[in-house]
Amino acid sequence: MSPGDLLRFASGALRGHRLRTAMSLLGVAIGVASVILLTSLGEGARLYVTGEFTALGSNLLILIPGKTETTGAAPVFGGAVNDLILEDVEALRRRVPRARRIAPLVVGTTTVRFAERSRDVVVAGTSPDLLEIRHIRLGSGRYLPAGDEARGSRVAVLGAKIATELFPGANPLGEIVRIGDERYRVIGVMLPRGVSLGENLDEVIHIPVASGLKLFNRSGLFRVLVEVAAFEEVDAARKDVLRVLTERHDGVEDVTVLTQDAVLSAFGRILAILTAALAGIAAVSLTVAGVGIMNVMLVSVSERVREIGLLKAVGVTRRQVLAVFLTEATLLSALGGVVGLVAGFGATRALRVVWPAFPAQPPVWAVVGALALSAVVGVAFGSLPARRASRLDPVTALARR
Repeated sequence: MSPGDLLRFASGALRGHRLRTAMSLLGVAIGVASVILLTSLGEGARLYVTGEFTALGSNLLILIPGKTETTGAAPVFGGAVNDLILEDVEALRRRVPRARRIAPLVVGTTTVRFAERSRDVVVAGTSPDLLEIRHIRLGSGRYLPAGDEARGSRVAVLGAKIATELFPGANPLGEIVRIGDERYRVIGVMLPRGVSLGENLDEVIHIPVASGLKLFNRSGLFRVLVEVAAFEEVDAARKDVLRVLTERHDGVEDVTVLTQDAVLSAFGRILAILTAALAGIAAVSLTVAGVGIMNVMLVSVSERVREIGLLKAVGVTRRQVLAVFLTEATLLSALGGVVGLVAGFGATRALRVVWPAFPAQPPVWAVVGALALSAVVGVAFGSLPARRASRLDPVTALARR
């Protein structure tokens, strides 16, 4: 029996039981499509997060008050022995020449009002350097003025959505809004930016950092963003920042300095593990599909005992019978894998149409792995029925009814 005969015989047997074949194909296809779709979600999350951080710029240091060793808790959530204050920022400007721009940041939530309209908003107190560091683009007016950060002025730059809601169809520039209990003059409106790092920038109001500290009755900053002049100097700048702040904080290193690469690397590792876990979960369904193929093949062997006996009676060898059933199982899993691949890519494409900002796409290893696994499942779970068929005695098989 030549390979061509073997393929024709196996495909003919599958066509002879169309419903059973379709159900087996469906099981494998669902397994492969699950692998493609779930790994697309994981890979899309990784690309989305890294893209958001990359948009911040390539030479960024993020200063967070507190360290795990000194606060006893993660610095993102815990307090600090010494707050980061505006004097620290001023010292960094003077003593870290590698820092091209520095933006202090204080954040809080309050109510903004104009005439009869009001809503809760996130208010960010910062400096003019944030405009370049975060690549903010103005739609009209101007950004926060440069000057003495310790004084602050009552001016505000509105996010695009805030401006639309408070001043529908009108120009907000020059108008007075009430933020919390204080009055601010609107000097600028930002272009629509959408969500970045989990925050909708269109719903944020920017005010000078000193005004923000006063508004929220705080002395310490939430974060300080430092843009380094060149990527090659990020490490040296990080050491300089830590040295200056440690000196100012009585020799205690109580500030966490994150580099953008470190943050990206950490998120990349976490999301890669998450993607692999999703692929593993989806692979379980492929294994279940393999069990289905084995059951179908066992039923097929039971129904075709006389046919197998006849084949052996006319000279077909045991190895060729084994090959026939293995080919059937492999065809089932391979065709199911192709159908699942098409369905998985279709679902991923649909996801991108519904959510264009989310870059869902399957990693290459997941596509290759899913197809390879579907083929392996066919061979592995088809082996038992194939061996059972090859071991049938021709006389006994022909005598069975």
